[in-house]
Amino acid sequence: MLVAAAVCPCPPLLVPEVAAGAAPELDTARAACTDALGVLAAARPDLLVVVGPAGPGEGGPYPPGAPGSFRGYGVALDVRLGTGQDPATARELPSSLAVGAWLLARTGWADAPIEGLGAEETRTPARCAETGRELADRASRVALLVLGDGSACRTVKAPGYLDERAAPYDAAAARALATADLPALRSLDADLARTLKSSGRAPWQILAGAAEGTNLDGSLLYEDAPYGVGYLVATWA
Repeated sequence: MLVAAAVCPCPPLLVPEVAAGAAPELDTARAACTDALGVLAAARPDLLVVVGPAGPGEGGPYPPGAPGSFRGYGVALDVRLGTGQDPATARELPSSLAVGAWLLARTGWADAPIEGLGAEETRTPARCAETGRELADRASRVALLVLGDGSACRTVKAPGYLDERAAPYDAAAARALATADLPALRSLDADLARTLKSSGRAPWQILAGAAEGTNLDGSLLYEDAPYGVGYLVATWA
């Protein structure tokens, strides 16, 4: 059963070594993520599953101890998804889960076993809901760290350029996450999310599936669009 969730953005720029001179610009977002992870720890889960967007070939489960790296961004920084099997036997984490592993290591997480799940953007809302229900049944007390970004089209300098639909999309996602509104999350349009380059749609809909039958309260800790990308931090507990 799902007992708590933290929703965080997952740009590699969250990692100060990657952001370099621009690191202070996301200090507030990092602090909000730290607070959100504190809510997960307070829930005392039996299992923590880190869910994040995944590219082609990156979807599916990742075991405890799976390795990740930021070397592709020019930084000699390696991470692991908690502790577990020999990293040499596991495939490398997608970027989003590597950010999640970094956030957990940064806060000294040691409260429960950690697993990962890469969610492809092609995963339908119905399949996301089913996946969420499956995750919630994995243990008596399950917590989720849900990673994903809003639209990447908030300004003309954004990765996806300016799209007038981006701000309303992000606002709807923020309201749904702030109030733990499952129907609103389920109603996020997959095609629009893809057009707006929102990596959070599938992970958020997995969260909605996992929360079915619970009575969790939502709280929005951070909402902004630095670099023209919507970043949201929320907790459900």
